Amino acid sequence: MQVSLETTQGLERKMTIAVPSERVETAVNARLQEAAGSVNLKGFRKGKVPFKVIKSRFGKSVRQDVVGEMINQSYFDALTQEAVKPAGQPTIVPVNLEEGADLTFTATFEVYPEVTLPDFSALKVTRLGADIGESDIDEMIETLRKQRQTWEIVERAAADSDRVNIDYNGKLDGEEFQGGKATGTDLVLGSERMIPGFEAGIIGKSAGDAFTLALNFPEEYHNADLAGKAVEFEMVLNSVSEQVLPAVDEEFFKSFGIEEGGDVAFREEVANNMTRELKAASRNKLKAQVMDKLIEIVELDVPAALVTAEIQQLKTQALQQMGGGANLDASMLPDELFSEQAARRVKLGLVLGEVMQTQNLKADPVKVRATIEELAATYESPEEVINWYYGNQEQLAAIESSVVEDQVFDFILEAAKVDDKTVSYQEVIKPEPRQSENTDAE
Repeated sequence: MQVSLETTQGLERKMTIAVPSERVETAVNARLQEAAGSVNLKGFRKGKVPFKVIKSRFGKSVRQDVVGEMINQSYFDALTQEAVKPAGQPTIVPVNLEEGADLTFTATFEVYPEVTLPDFSALKVTRLGADIGESDIDEMIETLRKQRQTWEIVERAAADSDRVNIDYNGKLDGEEFQGGKATGTDLVLGSERMIPGFEAGIIGKSAGDAFTLALNFPEEYHNADLAGKAVEFEMVLNSVSEQVLPAVDEEFFKSFGIEEGGDVAFREEVANNMTRELKAASRNKLKAQVMDKLIEIVELDVPAALVTAEIQQLKTQALQQMGGGANLDASMLPDELFSEQAARRVKLGLVLGEVMQTQNLKADPVKVRATIEELAATYESPEEVINWYYGNQEQLAAIESSVVEDQVFDFILEAAKVDDKTVSYQEVIKPEPRQSENTDAE
């Protein structure tokens, strides 16, 4: 087998492979001989069909199958011969498939880039920490109450934090616009789900009121057709409900699994959960800083094939989060929405993978166990959860992958300069802002 390898551009490689005709014809004839022993043809006894007849009848299709298999096998043999690691699937183009001639084809593909790791000691990051005080615990308990809140219809004007049920119809220059109409939709005033002025315009109105809101879409609104435009929303307020919070009593404690110890035991449990959340949030923000800096300082060509594959994965995840994974086609989502994030994830994966390989990092069984125990601690029967993880190979592999990633970051952080900064609990756990994906009415 003859193989020539050339660099076309960037990470793209073109490999030309020629397989001797003798090897191809030998494989084709062997396959036909094998078929001759079992084929049934009218006028011939089983196993007694002349080879010429077999070749005449089945030669073309058998040759096609053999050539396909041989192209596939020869491609992988050539990769081994040339010590090349492709990134993604190749584009195969037949050059010569004629009988009696060498089987020749080209395979075009991208290769993984060489990753040059930076000097991690030059990285400067800040680790956020906080002291959890009684006021933080009080605030968390209020949050837990709101999570268990109910709503009760009231006969009064709408106020901030009320939930209203509304009909609305948005119009631009007197014409309805897509995404600007809804009937019987619930909205919590003060949630800032809607454009500026929308929720404030409902405050003071009562059930049964019909009114019009003259508003402007923000200049940097995600829909360019509406950005900065003056619109009118025809509104009908159907009902007003106020939130009813549960009492902090024994029944409330039991709903969180606290059967004994009352308020003291409940606050201790809340504090423990807050401590775990604080630790996780602090580490995640520290990791995010490291990732941002690695993306910034590492010069690296990213294989387009890997980015394309990552885009498809992000699309699938987006559909699952939207709750329509089974009913929607991922191709409906434009690649441009995910291309930047996909390229970032691929680049970061290549860098972290290089650290893992150069340092020969593997999942530490002790850390795997500790991670699983920490996850299990939030359940009523931790031992059952632990056994479930160790009895489920797929879930265990996911934990091991997470642990290896943590070990990679630990290696980087050991070299980096880490400054500690004490802030409030809320600042540590506050999620990083991300781009809104609301509809045009929101």
